Amino acid sequence: MGWQAAAAEILRRAFAFGTPLLLATLGEIYAERAGVLNLGVEGMMALGAFSGFFAASRTGNAWLGLAAAALAGAAASLIHAFFSITVRTKIQVVSGIALSFFGLGITGVLGQGLEGKPLETSLPIVHVPFLDRVPILGEALAEQNILVYAGILLAFVLWFFLFRSGWGIAVRSIGEDPAAADSLGVKVELVRYLCVILGGIMAGMGGGYLSIVYRPSWTEGMTGGMGWIVIALTIFSFWNPLVAIGGAYLFGALFYLSYKLQPFFPPELLTMLPYLATIVVLVIVSASGSLRRKMGVPAALGLPYDREGG
Repeated sequence: MGWQAAAAEILRRAFAFGTPLLLATLGEIYAERAGVLNLGVEGMMALGAFSGFFAASRTGNAWLGLAAAALAGAAASLIHAFFSITVRTKIQVVSGIALSFFGLGITGVLGQGLEGKPLETSLPIVHVPFLDRVPILGEALAEQNILVYAGILLAFVLWFFLFRSGWGIAVRSIGEDPAAADSLGVKVELVRYLCVILGGIMAGMGGGYLSIVYRPSWTEGMTGGMGWIVIALTIFSFWNPLVAIGGAYLFGALFYLSYKLQPFFPPELLTMLPYLATIVVLVIVSASGSLRRKMGVPAALGLPYDREGG
């Protein structure tokens, strides 16, 4: 295999594995841009993976499975939204971690008896004419699952709405100064709820991709710490949907290479990433104001807003 073919194969696998990371990261970017830190991504992805597999296997329709995955993620996100926005808990980290443990725990119980059963339906593979004539990148993208293309398209759409629309200005202003946004008539609680729910939908879809497309079956713990990596990717992408594309697929390539280069690159290093990512996030969230500003962290991230108390 020539170097061009090898590079194309690495990219092809990177697109396949990085897609659930990208989908979930896009949703988390919106939640955090609105000022809500949700560490429950792992649990929402697990719920999406289980619900997607269960619905697709029972109906024989992968699209219904994906819809069920999105709904499961949205429903789970409402739990975190309630405590973070309505109850205004000052410890959003605890609420998010509890959601992750809840999602992993309940799917482990409900999924008993389903492990090892292959899914007989999946989402379609799309062939893009003439794209395979483009060396390396075109070859890698010419024939992929439809969700791979949908993820990339969503990144561009969500970037446009975040940085080129009035609604995006409202989201970003709430994440920086909710009191000022409120004084201008922006409905802070409503926008935050919508952003957190969007994050749940995208995380659920990322989990659904795992059980319907990437590995069409159900396995307890199949998210494998992806939700924690998503939290780190949100920060490393500087809360920008377009930068998230590169981050998600870079990790996808590293995951693939870790198994191809086992004699030189122990795969255990990758298994450490979710835990390292969690430490990085907690350090940044608790960092001083000057460090947060230098990194571009939304000023109100993780801070509840009380209209009366400010």
